[in-house]
Amino acid sequence: MDKAAWLAQVSEDIIEPDLPICDPHHHLWDKNGSRYLLHELLEDTGSGHNIVSTVFVECASMYRATGPEALKPVGETEFVQGQAAMSASGEYGNTLVAAGIVSFADLCLGADVRPVLEAHIAASPNRFRGIRHAVSFHSDERIRNAHTHPPEHLMLDERFRTGFAELERLGLTFDAWFYHHQLAEFIDLARTFPNVSIVLDHLGGPLGIGPYEGKSAEVFAVWKDHISELSECMNVHLKLGGINMKVNGHQWHKRDKPPGSDELANTNGPWFEHCIDSFGADRCMFESNFPVDKESASYPVIWNAFKKLSAGRSPEEKSALFHDTATRFYRLAPA
Repeated sequence: MDKAAWLAQVSEDIIEPDLPICDPHHHLWDKNGSRYLLHELLEDTGSGHNIVSTVFVECASMYRATGPEALKPVGETEFVQGQAAMSASGEYGNTLVAAGIVSFADLCLGADVRPVLEAHIAASPNRFRGIRHAVSFHSDERIRNAHTHPPEHLMLDERFRTGFAELERLGLTFDAWFYHHQLAEFIDLARTFPNVSIVLDHLGGPLGIGPYEGKSAEVFAVWKDHISELSECMNVHLKLGGINMKVNGHQWHKRDKPPGSDELANTNGPWFEHCIDSFGADRCMFESNFPVDKESASYPVIWNAFKKLSAGRSPEEKSALFHDTATRFYRLAPA
């Protein structure tokens, strides 16, 4: 399938094209025949919405080929720092790509993770903000576990938590990525480290495949209660997006024509609305999760869906959801 031609079947006028947006979650890579680097990202961010800045989130890209195993992920920060410098030159437009960088460090190193974190900081002192150690795990073989190959119950592991404590000591953020059945473990982690600024990626990963196929209502009910409980952890923010992936079970990637923004908004609306109502706009941020969500819809369509979902919100809430929450959380320069 020609993915670009498939996505191009749905073309929409851009809603509120001047609204400033910080896209706080995208990847950059060139691996396994898939290329998504600065130029490919700019094609998407330049498709009509006013993307003023972005945040890169780790994806095991461009690790160092040599040297100590623990320090190899620092290569990703070095790589993205270069992409960010290209963007900041002004030669490629006004979007500041990777104004914030979130990389990987193995928290299972315990206290020994500190030199790795310090190496990330040294590699990008003005952009590196924190790490993501993905812990998404499910015992069902139909559900793919995270690229970090986590064991079950990793968030409860003592050595993982010893490493997590180093984030607080260095003032670094943590991006959390796991599946919805792991929310109780995450709540315990967030309560244990109330001084670590944490953002939950992709609404906590509601699954719609394997044993959860066709059970969206049941998943929503369980997920909803956990999100309400999690909202009491004031150190936790939410990224609203990243639920158009194959694991979410919509199967849009299998259709002859991708969904438009109305269908995305109607399908995802109850999930997003519960998050905003529970956490408030000042702790929520819309995210693209590109190019992963690109398997289901185009960049302009996804952001149009976000704008339709927030149409009834106040101007202050919309500013927070699309820009201010993300730039405050990641300590980015104002637009």
